[in-house]
Amino acid sequence: MSRIMTECVQGNIANQPDIDAVVNAANAQLLPGAGVAGAIHSAAGPGLARECRALAPIRCGQAVISSAHGLPNRYVIHCLGPVYGVDEPSDRLLASCYREALVLAEAQGLSSVAFPAISTGVFGYPLDEAAEVTAQTIADMIPKLQTVRLIRLVLYSSPDCDTFRQAFTEAGLLSGDSSPS
Repeated sequence: MSRIMTECVQGNIANQPDIDAVVNAANAQLLPGAGVAGAIHSAAGPGLARECRALAPIRCGQAVISSAHGLPNRYVIHCLGPVYGVDEPSDRLLASCYREALVLAEAQGLSSVAFPAISTGVFGYPLDEAAEVTAQTIADMIPKLQTVRLIRLVLYSSPDCDTFRQAFTEAGLLSGDSSPS
């Protein structure tokens, strides 16, 4: 069985041309907004918002998939993360976003997925806690993955990237091994 690679990189989630699907940190109506949703919708063009109308609304922790339109990817997977301190249990709802996105990627036979730091922007999830939930969820999902070979976390700033790298290192995920250590 080939290894599953995991990466944490600083960059723009809407500019990941080597990835099959990028993940949108969406709002319930899947509309363009600020942050990740704004960047993805802006790069994808108006067709993405039109397609998303039929998929909305989504519930917290849910993921849905659409075409990528003007993005260099095949798909966009939209996840509604929890608003920290409001949507509870926030850790389980956040984990559900990553889990459901990977299940959708597998169902489409995709080999690569790029995630942002879901819920850490205007939804207020503390970065270090989000990084731990993300790393643990991905570590738990790796043994179940058949087609996904690359999972990339794309973080906006260098400090955010460092926080996720630390959590991924502690979970044994940055070596590229198919099972956490």
